[in-house]
Amino acid sequence: MGALKSTPAPIEHHDLSEKTGFSLRQIRVLHKRFKQLSEGDDVLRREDFLGISSLKYNPIRKEIIEAFFNRRNFSPSCEGRANEIDFEEFLVVMSHFKPPCSKMTDEQRKNIRREKLKFIFNMHDSDGDGLITLEDYRHVVEELLSRSGALGKETSRAIADAAMFEVARTVGHRDPDEFYEGITFEHFLKLLSNFDIESRMNIRFLKTDVIPGCRLG
Repeated sequence: MGALKSTPAPIEHHDLSEKTGFSLRQIRVLHKRFKQLSEGDDVLRREDFLGISSLKYNPIRKEIIEAFFNRRNFSPSCEGRANEIDFEEFLVVMSHFKPPCSKMTDEQRKNIRREKLKFIFNMHDSDGDGLITLEDYRHVVEELLSRSGALGKETSRAIADAAMFEVARTVGHRDPDEFYEGITFEHFLKLLSNFDIESRMNIRFLKTDVIPGCRLG
């Protein structure tokens, strides 16, 4: 996808609305924020995210920023990492944080839930091999627990290890050594089947600092 014009034309807005599910008003709000972050440029780079106040002390700030440059979040057929993103790519990533509409069918809600969980899975699958390994999972738990000051590194690591053994039991492994290969996305869906992802992963459009990091997880 090439960079869009500085101010998207109405027809482009409608195309983006159809692609992402955002309203035209929401797209205008996000385009304004995009331009603020990029300081008027047509592309965003990783360093443009570093000054966002809602991400400054987030323990998984790095993972959230990288999610915007993970090509898997642009399209299931894409792979690898981007060095910069245009407004359309930014909008596609932000669409993963869109709250469900009350008029949606059960099937639409199911699809949105799956897309949100796939986004989180991709965020944790740091090497892009389609599996969340013990190290991937341990990293997230250690960041969330030890950097918050709640627990020390060793305690956080022990919790991560215990959680992965529980994963192994849940997905049916009998030999403790087997689970270190990691869990697939389908297993991930089963493990989080009762997780309220819809209310935890969204954006507030009336806030100036409209980046979803503070509402993830």
